[in-house]
Amino acid sequence: MTTITILYFAALREALGTERETVELPAQVGNAGQLRDWLRARGDVWAAALAPERAVRVAVDQAMAGPDTPLRPGAEVAFFPPVTGG
Repeated sequence: MTTITILYFAALREALGTERETVELPAQVGNAGQLRDWLRARGDVWAAALAPERAVRVAVDQAMAGPDTPLRPGAEVAFFPPVTGG
């Protein structure tokens, strides 16, 4: 199994009630998009916070990532809302 660390920032941290977790991924979760789907399957606040229509950015090992970005053992994955400036 692949073990990764997931970080949640800003409104996601508030909605999910956690800022960090370490998880063992099932075999079918090999990229960032599959991870988001797997987390959303937890239901309730997870399904709402990570819903497909929600603007959520992801970074893998501190580099912006897309849904097809692979996850390696020990990866750090961060989920965060888009940053706006003014």
